[in-house]
Amino acid sequence: MHHRTSRRTLLTATAATAVAAAAGMATAPGAAASQGSGSAHSSHTSAATTRRLKRLISRMSLEEKVGQLFVMRVYGHSATDPDQADIDANLAEIGVRTAAEMIAKYHVGGIIYFAWAHNTRDPHQIAELSNGIQRAGLAGPSRVPLLISTDQEHGIVCRVGEPATLMPGAMALGAGGSRSDARRAGQIAGAELAAIGINQNYAPDADVNVNPANPVIGVRSFGSDPQSVADMVAAQVKGYQSAGIASTAKHFPGHGDTSTDSHTGLPVIGHTREQWAELDAPPFRAAIAAGIDSIMTAHIVVPALDPAEDPATLSKPILTGILREELGYDGVVVTDSLGMEGVRTKYGDDRVPVLALQAGVDQLLNPPSLEVSWNALLAAVKSGEVSEARLDESILRILRLKTKLGLFEQPFVSGRGVDRTVGTRAHLAAADRIAEHTTTLLANEGRLLPLSRRSHRNLLVVGADPASPSGTTGPPTTTLAEAFNELGYAATALSTGTAPTQASIDAAVAAARGKDAVVVGTYNVTATSSQRTLVSALAATGVPVITLAIRNPYDIAQLAGTGHKAHLAAYSWTDVELRAAARVIAGRARPEGRLPVPVQRADDPSKVLYPVGYGLKY
Repeated sequence: MHHRTSRRTLLTATAATAVAAAAGMATAPGAAASQGSGSAHSSHTSAATTRRLKRLISRMSLEEKVGQLFVMRVYGHSATDPDQADIDANLAEIGVRTAAEMIAKYHVGGIIYFAWAHNTRDPHQIAELSNGIQRAGLAGPSRVPLLISTDQEHGIVCRVGEPATLMPGAMALGAGGSRSDARRAGQIAGAELAAIGINQNYAPDADVNVNPANPVIGVRSFGSDPQSVADMVAAQVKGYQSAGIASTAKHFPGHGDTSTDSHTGLPVIGHTREQWAELDAPPFRAAIAAGIDSIMTAHIVVPALDPAEDPATLSKPILTGILREELGYDGVVVTDSLGMEGVRTKYGDDRVPVLALQAGVDQLLNPPSLEVSWNALLAAVKSGEVSEARLDESILRILRLKTKLGLFEQPFVSGRGVDRTVGTRAHLAAADRIAEHTTTLLANEGRLLPLSRRSHRNLLVVGADPASPSGTTGPPTTTLAEAFNELGYAATALSTGTAPTQASIDAAVAAARGKDAVVVGTYNVTATSSQRTLVSALAATGVPVITLAIRNPYDIAQLAGTGHKAHLAAYSWTDVELRAAARVIAGRARPEGRLPVPVQRADDPSKVLYPVGYGLKY
């Protein structure tokens, strides 16, 4: 892309003229709505722009209109020339060879990027893919640019990895407690996404994680206190949207109190209407007040909000009655993935898109079969089950958002913009600074930490090595050992996994002999986990053991009685959080994080071991 800047400039100018002509819009700079923060609500769109968009909608075929509602996955690193394996996957799942063919056939209004779909190899490749997708959209009859989205929450959910800047995730930011850090993280992350052509981010998570057993949210949430979560959500929304991308609060009406994963089942939330208003609603109210551009639905049942017990994604009382009418939200509503089991349990894949639209949804995300869903919705409109006026209402919201983001004027990105923005020294330094504010020290027996290089220079780093969220960082034990070596220690790494075998425990004990201290990375320790056995065996050698929870902060409750001397929570295992934890252990940074969730006793969950706000200092 480095050598194509002049061509890109020409393409951009040509596309802007073409799209503006199609929509009857001016092409002068600033004709689109501001890219700053603020909502995509009708009150923020000029009457003249609304009239132009309605004229554009009136010229669309019914097939184009239906397509605008879909946001679809597609395999490959290129819109027109993917690898053969990705062509085969596209043919098998979508019946097309490429992203460009899918856009031409189904007129989809959006594409979602995934690392597993091979969309996100590196920043320049992603930018080229985005440009190819926009060219395909502009080649259609109505010449409409696309919303390109991804799940870039940071922390444990991250689709675009290094060399892009990776920020601490939500619960880490919650532990840091700084709204300015949360906003800055969103602004940097948003700017980098915008530079590679991703204009809608499915973040931040606005769920209040009040259930430690939550298998799907956990550290993706800012914490368990509704007001604190609301403050952080608002800060992140403003950060992302100040960078010119759409932010998405999720998962409405609140996914924080469930022990069922909606990817594999249909969770039921037992909150009363009053509990929902007190616990779950505040972050969404804050997001709306901050001008959120889109809100994602949850595949959960909340009987107190809808006695019919339909998933919220398909519930008119929840999406229209509460979100639209009670909370006054008129931005874009996007479903969570329609391939998840939670939304498929009660109705067939052909009924889900129709029911979602009738409930109040605008964007239909990632259906298992685009052909089935697209044709079902088309048939519902043709039969009159869904009125064309209802269809137009959602399309207008989607086009307003595309206008606000400047996509009708400037749908393309440049190689120069990638180089100027993505993974810059200033951004990486900011990420490190923010991460240092999040590491939480929960135990420090005998003031072992900070760890002196004079008395504890030779270190062994063992523990879990979960796969990198983005596919580009880690493994955690290696990252930690390298960070300690850079800080002047002599550290070696030994991966023992999330379920250490007796052989790996024996190997770790043997490796610990002669060391001055052992750092153990723990990952979601349970009462029966052999990670407890590992920590106990290492502590029995007499070498001081420091445990570091690299995901959920609840591990310390399960490690009671194992003999570890110090314990910290990092909230994720991406490099930025692990390096910050190493600096805290080494005394190069102070532990500033405070628990954003309570940690209950393992033997009696009715009693709190460490309350919200707990954290030791040096």
